[in-house]
Amino acid sequence: MNELNTRAVGTAIRRIRKERELSQEVVSGLAGIARSHLSMIENGSKNANFETLWKIANAFGMDPHELVRLIEKENEKSAN
Repeated sequence: MNELNTRAVGTAIRRIRKERELSQEVVSGLAGIARSHLSMIENGSKNANFETLWKIANAFGMDPHELVRLIEKENEKSAN
């Protein structure tokens, strides 16, 4: 098992957001977090706790485990 790369978390979240053509303002508003917080998570300078990941998953209309799985895939790619 690889260590979690915070950049992988941000990359996965950014990818989903862009695929859905959503702005940081929209996602952060739906998640109930500050846009600057989302930006820091996306660029890997801030870790997201599970509650924040849960809120972001809900903002995307997905279950938290789906978001975690996408983060795991991104983390695996970054480890290779």
